[in-house]
Amino acid sequence: MKRILMILILIAGVSWSGPALAEAPLTLMLDWFPNVDHMPIYVAQERGFFSQAGVTVKILNPSDTSDALKLAVAGRVDLAVSYEPQTLMAAGRGIDVRVVGRLIGHPLCTLMYLKKSGFTKPADLTGRTIGYTVPGLMDVLMDAFAKINHITDYKLVNVGFSIAPALSAGRVDAVMGPFKTYETVTMAHEGIDTGFFELETWGIPDYDELIFICGPKTLASKKNQVQGFVQAVAKAIDVIDASPNAALTDYFKALPDADKKVETAAFELTRPYYAKHQQCDRKAWQAFADFALQYGLIEKKVDVATLLPDLMKGE
Repeated sequence: MKRILMILILIAGVSWSGPALAEAPLTLMLDWFPNVDHMPIYVAQERGFFSQAGVTVKILNPSDTSDALKLAVAGRVDLAVSYEPQTLMAAGRGIDVRVVGRLIGHPLCTLMYLKKSGFTKPADLTGRTIGYTVPGLMDVLMDAFAKINHITDYKLVNVGFSIAPALSAGRVDAVMGPFKTYETVTMAHEGIDTGFFELETWGIPDYDELIFICGPKTLASKKNQVQGFVQAVAKAIDVIDASPNAALTDYFKALPDADKKVETAAFELTRPYYAKHQQCDRKAWQAFADFALQYGLIEKKVDVATLLPDLMKGE
């Protein structure tokens, strides 16, 4: 009997420990090339937080800024980094998407110009040529910004991410889309002195700049993994807040080819904007959705309740 009991204990131990050691794979597509906006993801990876949550995460770079949302909704990748305005615009077109977490909790996007231009208010751009970075997002956001701030007779030009050349060569007088925490730094390192209008200061409601999204099928089939991923990112943001220098070391370990001078400067500007919690504010999201409808970013009213499941409540 003792021998049989010992065998049963051993079998039970093996069967119990096996699943706990297994890690479920997740694919995550970024919104752009890796940079300090994504630091919590890399800190979570370097610190083993994903592994502790029972997942392994493969990080992918997009070929285009619109790729991430499209591929996540289609189930081609599990998760993606996206933008609140872009996500609401997709929802307005009937695209079924779910927002499962937050990365950057306030707007970083600006309307940027060369400081020597002497602009003091957005209306100074009346009659000017204005570039934008992301087609279908930043051009539409620019039109809303223009209506609010009485900018008229302007011409829009797609400059992609050739922001510095477009401004320096005088092809455009301003660009909608550069981040105040990143492009300001990269351009300063090129000797280009910039100014900018913050969107939230000039009439655009506060919003989550970067979020984590997925398709409804992924959320249904991989809810535990998605929840583990989000919790690992939240843990990494706590580490960044408590030990920024150590977190920066983790980041450069994950991305050894990153420009340390630029990324360190950008990190100092970005630190205050990492999301302090992972639960989206439904009232704030609905306020932005209503604004988007009013100013033509979306054509149909969006009820954000469907977009924003509460993972902790089992929605």
